[in-house]
Amino acid sequence: MPSYRALLDDASKTLYQQSETPRIDAELLLQHVIQQPLAWLISHGEKEATNTHIKEFFALVAKRFEGQPIAYLLGYRDFWTLRLKVNQHVLVPRPDTECLVEQALELLKDFKQSNILDLGTGSGAIALALAKERPHSRVFAIDQSNKALAIAKQNAISNKIENVEFLQSNWFEKIPCNHKFELIAANPPYVKKNDEHLDALRFEPNLALVSDQQGLGDIQRIIKAAPEYLNKNGYLILEHGFEQQEAVIQLLKENHFKNIQAFKDLNQLPRCSAAQWLN
Repeated sequence: MPSYRALLDDASKTLYQQSETPRIDAELLLQHVIQQPLAWLISHGEKEATNTHIKEFFALVAKRFEGQPIAYLLGYRDFWTLRLKVNQHVLVPRPDTECLVEQALELLKDFKQSNILDLGTGSGAIALALAKERPHSRVFAIDQSNKALAIAKQNAISNKIENVEFLQSNWFEKIPCNHKFELIAANPPYVKKNDEHLDALRFEPNLALVSDQQGLGDIQRIIKAAPEYLNKNGYLILEHGFEQQEAVIQLLKENHFKNIQAFKDLNQLPRCSAAQWLN
């Protein structure tokens, strides 16, 4: 039988052309299969692998080679300070979205207590990160998909976060007009149809990725509707594609938002924009 180190070497070679981090992917998958930390693999790498481990490991490697996200194969993704369950019904939370969380928390410093709305919550990443950091706030997390909401609810329970309410809604559709918020956050679909990058995202839910009007359709709908649900001096913050920043800022201006700010992600690319409602 091959050793665990040999399994890692073989899998790394297999994943070399599929993944930007083949060795890390192989290590994560093998740790998942054998239920041991990386330190164990390093110190026991020459140990002979079991038949069961070999079969389970290479079954996962084959799925990763097909392009399935590593997070779906592991069943979780770490985001902010949370461990979130993920599956094919939700987008995999990206580190770049932590930019939105960081800036949202900065905007919320203006308010001692606040009502927060997360539109299109998916796994609950944004809502739960904000709720954890602002335990005295009320966070409302909505999503069009009941399957996504089921995952988000499980993540709230597993992370012991109780100040979040969940609602099935297509954007603002089922939110009462008398509900007002100090901050509305959204990571909406913003990939244009037939985008060349969609093939790499084919295992993730298309509904959460693709929008009409060159990827700006849902962003435009949110910007137009948001003022009705914002308290005076409240903020709207949106994630968007790095090439969409100018268009998003223009939409915010056209809809009479003020104090518009733009923020960069970990790769120093334009990733989210925020604006204040003063009327």
